[in-house]
Amino acid sequence: MTYSVCHGFDPARRAEAAALYWQAFGGKLGRVMGPEARALAYVAQVMRPDHAFAALDADGTVIGIAGFRSPYGSFVGGGPADLRGAYGRAGGALRAGLLALLTRDVDNDRFLVDGICVRADRRGQGIGRALLDALCAEGRARGYAQVRLDVVGENIRARALYERAGFAAAGLSHSRITGVLFGFQTVTMMVRPL
Repeated sequence: MTYSVCHGFDPARRAEAAALYWQAFGGKLGRVMGPEARALAYVAQVMRPDHAFAALDADGTVIGIAGFRSPYGSFVGGGPADLRGAYGRAGGALRAGLLALLTRDVDNDRFLVDGICVRADRRGQGIGRALLDALCAEGRARGYAQVRLDVVGENIRARALYERAGFAAAGLSHSRITGVLFGFQTVTMMVRPL
Protein backbone atom coordinates (compact mmCIF):
# COMPACT_ATOMS: atom_id res chain seq x y z
CA MET A 1 0.00 0.00 0.00
CA THR A 2 1.27 3.43 -0.83
CA TYR A 3 1.63 6.39 1.47
CA SER A 4 3.41 9.71 1.53
CA VAL A 5 5.10 11.62 4.35
CA CYS A 6 4.66 15.38 4.55
CA HIS A 7 5.27 18.21 6.98
CA GLY A 8 2.04 18.84 8.89
CA PHE A 9 -1.44 17.73 7.90
CA ASP A 10 -4.70 19.28 6.77
CA PRO A 11 -6.31 21.01 9.79
CA ALA A 12 -9.62 19.52 8.64
CA ARG A 13 -8.14 16.17 9.72
CA ARG A 14 -7.56 17.22 13.35
CA ALA A 15 -10.15 14.80 14.77
CA GLU A 16 -8.63 11.95 12.76
CA ALA A 17 -5.11 12.85 13.92
CA ALA A 18 -6.30 13.16 17.53
CA ALA A 19 -7.90 9.71 17.37
CA LEU A 20 -4.64 8.23 16.07
CA TYR A 21 -2.66 9.98 18.80
CA TRP A 22 -5.12 8.71 21.42
CA GLN A 23 -4.88 5.17 20.02
CA ALA A 24 -1.15 5.28 20.79
CA PHE A 25 -1.09 7.29 24.01
CA GLY A 26 -4.58 7.03 25.51
CA GLY A 27 -3.62 3.96 27.52
CA LYS A 28 -1.03 6.05 29.33
CA LEU A 29 -2.92 9.35 29.50
CA GLY A 30 -6.47 8.06 29.99
CA ARG A 31 -6.55 8.12 33.80
CA VAL A 32 -5.49 11.75 33.87
CA MET A 33 -7.02 13.10 30.65
CA GLY A 34 -10.30 11.16 30.59
CA PRO A 35 -13.10 10.91 29.87
CA GLU A 36 -12.05 9.89 26.36
CA ALA A 37 -14.44 12.15 24.43
CA ARG A 38 -13.19 15.21 26.31
CA ALA A 39 -9.56 14.12 25.94
CA LEU A 40 -9.98 13.68 22.18
CA ALA A 41 -11.54 17.14 21.87
CA TYR A 42 -8.69 18.65 23.90
CA VAL A 43 -5.95 16.92 21.89
CA ALA A 44 -7.59 17.93 18.60
CA GLN A 45 -7.77 21.54 19.79
CA VAL A 46 -4.16 21.90 20.99
CA MET A 47 -2.24 19.81 18.47
CA ARG A 48 0.00 21.82 16.15
CA PRO A 49 0.33 20.47 12.60
CA ASP A 50 3.38 22.72 12.10
CA HIS A 51 5.19 20.63 14.74
CA ALA A 52 4.54 17.27 13.08
CA PHE A 53 5.07 15.04 10.10
CA ALA A 54 2.18 12.95 8.86
CA ALA A 55 2.03 9.75 6.86
CA LEU A 56 -0.95 9.94 4.54
CA ASP A 57 -2.74 7.20 2.65
CA ALA A 58 -3.50 7.72 -1.06
CA ASP A 59 -6.85 9.34 -0.13
CA GLY A 60 -5.26 11.70 2.45
CA THR A 61 -6.18 9.67 5.52
CA VAL A 62 -3.71 10.18 8.38
CA ILE A 63 -2.11 6.80 9.06
CA GLY A 64 0.90 7.96 11.07
CA ILE A 65 2.11 11.02 12.94
CA ALA A 66 5.47 12.04 14.37
CA GLY A 67 5.55 15.20 16.44
CA PHE A 68 8.46 17.30 17.62
CA ARG A 69 9.23 20.03 20.13
CA SER A 70 10.95 23.31 19.49
CA PRO A 71 11.55 26.49 21.47
CA TYR A 72 8.23 27.64 19.95
CA GLY A 73 6.06 24.79 21.16
CA SER A 74 5.31 21.12 20.81
CA PHE A 75 3.04 18.90 18.76
CA VAL A 76 0.56 18.24 21.58
CA GLY A 77 1.15 20.94 24.12
CA GLY A 78 -1.49 23.23 25.39
CA GLY A 79 -1.32 25.02 28.67
CA PRO A 80 -3.31 25.69 31.81
CA ALA A 81 -5.79 27.94 29.99
CA ASP A 82 -6.45 25.23 27.38
CA LEU A 83 -6.97 22.66 30.14
CA ARG A 84 -9.37 24.97 32.00
CA GLY A 85 -11.29 25.51 28.78
CA ALA A 86 -11.67 21.78 28.24
CA TYR A 87 -12.10 20.53 31.80
CA GLY A 88 -13.25 23.51 33.87
CA ARG A 89 -11.30 25.39 36.53
CA ALA A 90 -10.80 22.57 39.03
CA GLY A 91 -10.43 19.80 36.44
CA GLY A 92 -7.98 21.86 34.42
CA ALA A 93 -5.86 22.73 37.46
CA LEU A 94 -5.75 19.10 38.58
CA ARG A 95 -4.73 17.86 35.12
CA ALA A 96 -2.12 20.61 34.72
CA GLY A 97 -0.49 19.54 37.97
CA LEU A 98 -0.50 15.86 37.06
CA LEU A 99 0.74 16.40 33.51
CA ALA A 100 3.62 18.47 34.89
CA LEU A 101 5.02 15.16 36.16
CA LEU A 102 5.75 14.22 32.57
CA THR A 103 8.82 15.68 30.90
CA ARG A 104 8.00 18.82 28.91
CA ASP A 105 11.54 20.09 28.49
CA VAL A 106 13.17 21.56 25.43
CA ASP A 107 16.66 20.17 24.96
CA ASN A 108 18.81 22.96 23.51
CA ASP A 109 21.42 20.46 22.31
CA ARG A 110 19.15 17.86 20.66
CA PHE A 111 16.11 17.88 18.41
CA LEU A 112 13.24 16.43 20.47
CA VAL A 113 10.65 13.96 19.23
CA ASP A 114 7.22 14.61 20.78
CA GLY A 115 5.47 11.31 20.10
CA ILE A 116 5.21 8.98 17.14
CA CYS A 117 2.30 6.73 16.25
CA VAL A 118 1.18 4.57 13.35
CA ARG A 119 -2.33 3.23 12.85
CA ALA A 120 -2.45 -0.36 14.13
CA ASP A 121 -3.52 -1.86 10.81
CA ARG A 122 -0.61 -0.17 8.99
CA ARG A 123 2.24 -1.16 11.28
CA GLY A 124 5.09 -3.19 9.83
CA GLN A 125 5.02 -1.32 6.48
CA GLY A 126 7.95 1.03 7.12
CA ILE A 127 5.78 4.01 8.08
CA GLY A 128 7.33 4.48 11.52
CA ARG A 129 10.80 4.39 10.02
CA ALA A 130 9.81 6.91 7.31
CA LEU A 131 8.44 9.26 9.98
CA LEU A 132 11.65 8.90 12.02
CA ASP A 133 13.69 9.68 8.91
CA ALA A 134 11.60 12.82 8.33
CA LEU A 135 12.18 13.93 11.93
CA CYS A 136 15.92 13.35 11.59
CA ALA A 137 16.03 15.36 8.36
CA GLU A 138 14.15 18.19 10.10
CA GLY A 139 16.57 18.13 13.03
CA ARG A 140 19.53 18.23 10.66
CA ALA A 141 17.98 21.14 8.72
CA ARG A 142 17.57 23.04 11.99
CA GLY A 143 21.26 22.58 12.77
CA TYR A 144 21.08 19.91 15.46
CA ALA A 145 23.77 17.24 15.79
CA GLN A 146 21.47 14.72 17.52
CA VAL A 147 17.82 13.68 17.80
CA ARG A 148 16.37 12.59 21.14
CA LEU A 149 13.24 10.71 22.06
CA ASP A 150 11.91 9.10 25.21
CA VAL A 151 10.35 5.64 25.26
CA VAL A 152 8.56 4.03 28.19
CA GLY A 153 10.08 0.81 29.43
CA GLU A 154 7.00 -1.23 28.61
CA ASN A 155 7.01 -0.25 24.92
CA ILE A 156 9.43 -2.91 23.68
CA ARG A 157 8.20 -2.80 20.07
CA ALA A 158 8.83 0.95 19.77
CA ARG A 159 12.25 0.66 21.36
CA ALA A 160 13.21 -2.04 18.84
CA LEU A 161 12.15 0.27 15.98
CA TYR A 162 14.23 3.11 17.40
CA GLU A 163 17.28 0.89 17.80
CA ARG A 164 16.97 -0.31 14.19
CA ALA A 165 16.80 3.36 13.16
CA GLY A 166 20.12 4.11 14.86
CA PHE A 167 18.99 5.34 18.29
CA ALA A 168 20.87 4.21 21.39
CA ALA A 169 19.94 4.41 25.07
CA ALA A 170 21.48 7.46 26.74
CA GLY A 171 19.72 7.53 30.10
CA LEU A 172 17.04 5.91 32.23
CA SER A 173 14.62 7.42 34.74
CA HIS A 174 12.28 5.73 37.23
CA SER A 175 9.15 7.06 38.90
CA ARG A 176 6.60 5.20 40.99
CA ILE A 177 4.23 8.15 40.67
CA THR A 178 4.07 7.84 36.88
CA GLY A 179 3.51 4.12 37.39
CA VAL A 180 0.38 4.82 39.40
CA LEU A 181 -0.93 7.70 37.27
CA PHE A 182 0.18 6.77 33.77
CA GLY A 183 0.95 3.04 33.90
CA PHE A 184 4.71 3.20 33.34
CA GLN A 185 7.60 3.50 35.80
CA THR A 186 10.64 3.72 33.56
CA VAL A 187 11.53 5.98 30.64
CA THR A 188 14.60 5.45 28.48
CA MET A 189 16.11 8.47 26.78
CA MET A 190 17.36 7.46 23.32
CA VAL A 191 19.64 9.52 21.08
CA ARG A 192 20.68 9.27 17.44
CA PRO A 193 23.49 11.29 15.88
CA LEU A 194 22.65 13.19 12.69
